[in-house]
Amino acid sequence: MDLLIATLKKLEKQNYRLYQKIKGQYDFTDFTLFIDHVQPDPYASASRLRATRAWSLTGLEWVKQQSPAYQQAARDFIARRFAELAKQENSLSIALTGQTVLDSTAVIFNDEGIELRFRINLPAEGRDILAKKALNILTFHLPKFVRRATLERELDKQAFIQHCQLIEDQDAMRNQLAEQGLVAFVANGSILPRLAGDSDLPMTEAVPFQAPSSLQVTLSTPNQGLITGMGIPKGITLIVGGGFHGKSTLLTALERSIYNHIPGDGRERVVMDTHAMKIRAEEGRCVHHLNLSNYINHLPMGKHTHDFSTQDASGSTSQAAWLQESIEAGAKTLLIDEDTSATNFMIRDERMQALVSKGDEPITPLVDRIGQLRDTLGISTLIVMGGSGDYLDVADTVIQMHDYQALDVTKKAKVVIEQHPTLRRNECDTPLTILTPRQLNRSGLQKLLAEGKFRVSAKGKGSLRFGKELTDISALEQLESTSEINAIGWLWFQLAQQPGWSTNPALEMEKLLDGQWYANMPNQGDLAKPRILDAMAALNRLRKAQFKG
Repeated sequence: MDLLIATLKKLEKQNYRLYQKIKGQYDFTDFTLFIDHVQPDPYASASRLRATRAWSLTGLEWVKQQSPAYQQAARDFIARRFAELAKQENSLSIALTGQTVLDSTAVIFNDEGIELRFRINLPAEGRDILAKKALNILTFHLPKFVRRATLERELDKQAFIQHCQLIEDQDAMRNQLAEQGLVAFVANGSILPRLAGDSDLPMTEAVPFQAPSSLQVTLSTPNQGLITGMGIPKGITLIVGGGFHGKSTLLTALERSIYNHIPGDGRERVVMDTHAMKIRAEEGRCVHHLNLSNYINHLPMGKHTHDFSTQDASGSTSQAAWLQESIEAGAKTLLIDEDTSATNFMIRDERMQALVSKGDEPITPLVDRIGQLRDTLGISTLIVMGGSGDYLDVADTVIQMHDYQALDVTKKAKVVIEQHPTLRRNECDTPLTILTPRQLNRSGLQKLLAEGKFRVSAKGKGSLRFGKELTDISALEQLESTSEINAIGWLWFQLAQQPGWSTNPALEMEKLLDGQWYANMPNQGDLAKPRILDAMAALNRLRKAQFKG
């Protein structure tokens, strides 16, 4: 620490670039500070620092004996505690992940101890160094924050244990879904509505969720015992009901529950299959050498769809592409909201069939393929549907939302089918073709990196910079934080280090994310382990990505 003090004292009122002199490692007696990256000017991205503290000085050694889920939650709790303390000094910050608990690099546990990774905006007046202020932050405030965030007696131990046990229980419930034949579970008493459209906090005075008796199941947890709620079975499930009764609210809660939620969120006992992917229409996106023949064929002008590419997809084409890309990446459940779907991809009713013959319509609507996805590939589908009763013919389960409560109306739907038989014809006259994954040119990724000075970073939650390219990922609603997006970029970076073509990029990325996935990534605190589904979905939107069948 003395070396840091001596160096900074010499920099008072010097040019801001001279802050580079403080890069290095400093001994603070009970922790070590690493200044890894110093911002070149006051308006650049904040400087990156790390602080490591031995287990023997924390009183938290016992956490190492807990489950991986418990340890992940403990790391998250420590990061949130550091962020709370850092509010006293607004130049300091640490990356958080909202209402969810992700496998983040903001706090790392290793054999030696606990490592905190955070940022600091080094103080300046114009472009002159304010060394005295920097000294106050780095040698007075920061040590207090590091010590209080990593010392057991300084933490609220009851809240710490509750936080960790709740995350551990969510993992346990999610792990039981497959053996119970479920894709999702919503516990009784859950609060699904959010406070506002721009807020992820639970709505006050919302109606607590209650499972219909016919769909009621009980899961066991290591800390809370038995938990009862609604189980959504594998297969084809429709969520129906009138407007404003909670259909999309239920779907949104499910799509976000591929991750664990913090105490008080309202969805902390809602779990979803982690291989669930929400798809939608996305006009204008790119599609790379994708076989869409299961859903679209015989296009005008003789254009075929066995090797389809475009830089400006239509609504129906984009949704078909997303569905096929999700299957390629390993999706086991598809989540669809009618409101954000392309109507002609979802359904062609009997009158439109009579007006436009099948020979003039290149699209095989999803309603006629969805059963094959279930029976041939074992893919479940969960659809919010308010306008087309033709999906009742293929549904295994029908849930009606009424006043934010779920009703099992599967039997009633069967009666409706008998009383009102459909006159539309099934337009699927071919079996589902099982397709092999496309190959990716890794050298093309390396070229993009080199041309863009090897820059990789999230630009908010809607865009990823990779080299010279900006990729629009705003449609990927299941991404929780910019930390995941940063990690996706660095995952591509690792792919780009290998020459030639990857025969299965999803499998290759899965191997890169196995075990201590962050060991091969930069020492940055704003990374969080992404799903392969999201990493591939983002890659499919990189306009200059090079795929081949």
